Amino acid sequence: MICYSHDARNRKVSVEKRGGKFYNQFMWFKRFIPIFLVFSLFLGCVTTPITERRSLVLIPFENEVALGEEAYREILKKEKISQDGQLITIVERVGRQLAAVSPMSNLQWEFTLIESEQKNAFALPGGKVAIYTGILPICANEAGLAAVMGHEIAHAIARHGAQRMSQSLILAGLLAGTSISLSDHQDREAIMGALGVGTAVGVTLPFSRNNESEADEIGLILMAKAGYDPREAERFWGRFNKMKQGSRPPEMLSTHPTDTTRIEDIRQLLPKANRIYQTNPLKHGLGQSFLYILSRRKMEQNSKSSPAVPQSGKPTPAPGSH
Repeated sequence: MICYSHDARNRKVSVEKRGGKFYNQFMWFKRFIPIFLVFSLFLGCVTTPITERRSLVLIPFENEVALGEEAYREILKKEKISQDGQLITIVERVGRQLAAVSPMSNLQWEFTLIESEQKNAFALPGGKVAIYTGILPICANEAGLAAVMGHEIAHAIARHGAQRMSQSLILAGLLAGTSISLSDHQDREAIMGALGVGTAVGVTLPFSRNNESEADEIGLILMAKAGYDPREAERFWGRFNKMKQGSRPPEMLSTHPTDTTRIEDIRQLLPKANRIYQTNPLKHGLGQSFLYILSRRKMEQNSKSSPAVPQSGKPTPAPGSH
């Protein structure tokens, strides 16, 4: 039999009292967790520009911008940046005009042209936009590029990346994202994925169908406000659809709307975008064509790669002249 001393019994009673007090405090706090969660969700609701949709964002905007900047620098270190001055000028021109009419025109916008056959483009929080040269032939002209860039810029100004991170925080039981960083972070791949880019070079990840559709709507309005013919957006997605090869999953199993659905949705939005475009005193129409520029580049590359024909002092005899 184990005997306790009087002091030991007193200590035991004291610990039990403290334990009971802590338990009661915890149970009291636990009752208010749902209220605290609802209150936090209410404070986290923001209104998306242009579409006026309400969405949940628990990530502070400053933290979101810092993540976008960090991810952008990391991606560009792995990519080959284009040195084609003419194409860079066009990408900059289209991007600046879209950014100027966006609800976040005061961001530190950057536009980078990446030399790659990837048919991709992306925009990260804080106004960091990248276009891959492989998508330019499908764009065909400045208005087609405006459709692509407007769509990507829309993801940034609608804060779709922050929305996805907020959903992840809720699932993880967290209510604050102020300390999120890519540096030495165990969830860096999840964060990059939420921002819409993968850790592998040249990989962009899809947003939800609702986010993609919202980006189409916002992008269409932006290109009309920037003075580009919004009807080219429908034509661009038609060309993009023809370019795709292989089978595609049913829409209900895909995070992207099918191209036919996307084109039909854009067609429904065109009357509104066209009214904005028609009343806009600044009209670029389709802008400059990429097809001529790219075909000329290809001819120049072929001529450089072709072996030089040796020149002889004597003229080459015509066939049959011997």
